[in-house]
Amino acid sequence: MICCYQIGLGGVVSTAKPSVFRAEHPMAPGLSSDRSISGGGALSPRRDLVFVVNPRGANGRTGKEWKKLLPYLRSRLDADCNICESLTSGPSHAIDITREAIREGADAVIAVGGDGTLHEVVNGFFWAGKTVSSHNRESAHSTALGVIPLGTGSDFARTFGWKNDPHEAIERIVKGIRSRIDVGVISGESGESHYFLNVADIHLSAKAGYYASRYKRFGNLCYVIGALQAFMGHKNQDLKIKVNEGEWQEYSQVTALCIGNAKYFGGGMKITPNADPHNGNFEVVILQDFKWYDFILKLHKLYSGTHLSVKNVTSRSVHSIEVEDISGSGSIFVQSDGEHLGFLPRKFCILPAAIEMIY
Repeated sequence: MICCYQIGLGGVVSTAKPSVFRAEHPMAPGLSSDRSISGGGALSPRRDLVFVVNPRGANGRTGKEWKKLLPYLRSRLDADCNICESLTSGPSHAIDITREAIREGADAVIAVGGDGTLHEVVNGFFWAGKTVSSHNRESAHSTALGVIPLGTGSDFARTFGWKNDPHEAIERIVKGIRSRIDVGVISGESGESHYFLNVADIHLSAKAGYYASRYKRFGNLCYVIGALQAFMGHKNQDLKIKVNEGEWQEYSQVTALCIGNAKYFGGGMKITPNADPHNGNFEVVILQDFKWYDFILKLHKLYSGTHLSVKNVTSRSVHSIEVEDISGSGSIFVQSDGEHLGFLPRKFCILPAAIEMIY
């Protein structure tokens, strides 16, 4: 169910809408509906801002914080905006909501929650291998992506120096400054594409993320618990890697491989410190032959982003990378933005300036 709050001379009115995002315009007596929409120049169309909220995020805290935030959100928006609220009901629901919002001509879709909600909203900007907006050739309208961090992890926001402060996020939305941003796309043997904004990773870190998702009720401590569980029985693996459509190369005893469109993952670890979601490339960081005690001794470097000078750590800038497990075991974990995607092999490509984002 979507609620659209209309801000006008008569105050704030809430209307429930099952599928269509565009709210009716509040009209003064004597004005026809045709005039209120196309107006003959009298009134401009109202902008629809669709807020996709995961009410169960952060162990239910997201839903509670969102309710507290709504009055401030309404007070800060200009009179030409409709606030359209949509609460997700389960996995992938945010993808469907976002696609519908874009097709309905929303001015922006704002992900309210953690990196998981943002991840689904970003995937909703794409359909059948292209952006949703590109399927409508007659429309020159571009829907922007926005973020209000309210979840367990908000690693993507750290790249821009944004605090985990929803009021600051609302001020960014009010200003409405936009810039185009790169998006990563992942493809596997099935041919299905998956999109990510932040960091995709392989092997130990991906396994840790998989386990961490089970302990989100503990907040950021879930990442520590996940890492400890992932270390149990962990073995470094030999991988085959192809960069920028070049030749295959073998990398021995890989502990983790991280592909960054942005800088942070795992609750504040600056794993790909040179990544920039505006430069048209990934930063790929490979950790080889790490033991459990290496992570303990070098953890502070991983969080500060100073680990690139550490022995057995390599970094390079790429626009595409393919990764295969030499053993063919089919057991090497892959994740992106903290979401488990399955196992190798996978190909990762950058889509430069793919979507607009509110800054």
